[in-house]
Amino acid sequence: MKKFLAVLALLSAPAFAAEEKALNFYNWTEYMPDAVLKQFTKETGIKVRQTTYASIEEMYAKLKAGGGGYDVVVPSAYYIKRMRAEDMLEPLDLSKIPNLKNFDAKYVDQAFDPGNKYTVPYLMYSVGIMVNGAKTDPSKITKWSDLWKPEYKNQLLMMDTARENFQVMMKVLGYKAGETDPKRIEEAYGRLRELLPNVKLFNGDAPRTSFLAGEVAVGIAWSGEAYMGQQENPKITYVYPQEGIIFGMDTLAIPKGAKHPENAHKFIDFVSRPDIAAKISQEIGYGTPNAEAVKKLPAKFAQNRIVFPTADDLKNADYMEDVPSDTQSLYEKYWSELKTGKKVVEKKG
Repeated sequence: MKKFLAVLALLSAPAFAAEEKALNFYNWTEYMPDAVLKQFTKETGIKVRQTTYASIEEMYAKLKAGGGGYDVVVPSAYYIKRMRAEDMLEPLDLSKIPNLKNFDAKYVDQAFDPGNKYTVPYLMYSVGIMVNGAKTDPSKITKWSDLWKPEYKNQLLMMDTARENFQVMMKVLGYKAGETDPKRIEEAYGRLRELLPNVKLFNGDAPRTSFLAGEVAVGIAWSGEAYMGQQENPKITYVYPQEGIIFGMDTLAIPKGAKHPENAHKFIDFVSRPDIAAKISQEIGYGTPNAEAVKKLPAKFAQNRIVFPTADDLKNADYMEDVPSDTQSLYEKYWSELKTGKKVVEKKG
């Protein structure tokens, strides 16, 4: 009888060890279609619990503090080196992510993650100038420096993100986006202060909503926000300034200590499937680095310059860069001072 019970226990062990049919997903606001999450659940039986953040710093701070219990996160590429060095990510089992083969070669095996040991590409983005053609002539805006024109007094939106805005100011000043010299950062702060009379509000959560409400004429915004805004109001457009855009890529990763690593691998592979990656890109308006997914996109979307910039659009572009913690602290110090007295759209989630 004892032998029988011992065998029964061994046979039952895998059932008890199996993962809960759940996945805790920590993602940027409005960065994954609900329909995709529902389809994943329908195909796998795994329920996705999504929580959102509005900045990479918010995500990093929460994970660093040990909070959340997340299984999949969406860190920007420029943060991966830091998160790897601080042992914040679980190595991936690429045998469980066969759809990695679908990505364009220029977006995999990058210096920030050689061999894709910790990340899989997700979406591409840029930071440029969003324009409401109903309030101003887009043809009059060709450079970042045009934002300082007096005609845009109290008509400008800035994203509530210190890093992006300081790196844009570096482009305005003729420096590289990732400049760390405190004197040049102070110079960038001075240019931001000069721009302040034109700033009506800060919105880092969903900038397009302020354009759709007719609150602003121009703004510094992510490309996907401009695309989504344009779908609701065709007069909204996106300008690639002559000084150069800030270009970047977001990734999918499994944070250290994830409770559902098997489910996490299934999810990452699922959203890397060409049909799913194409659906995500088309619905939320950010370019996919998935070459097989691009083949499935309607020609009109695949040729949309907001989503997929041309070689000319990328002239003078700088990749979004990580900066040392003391530089980021300086950004945040100046940014806090800058926002005093200006309206900030409350973040969701």
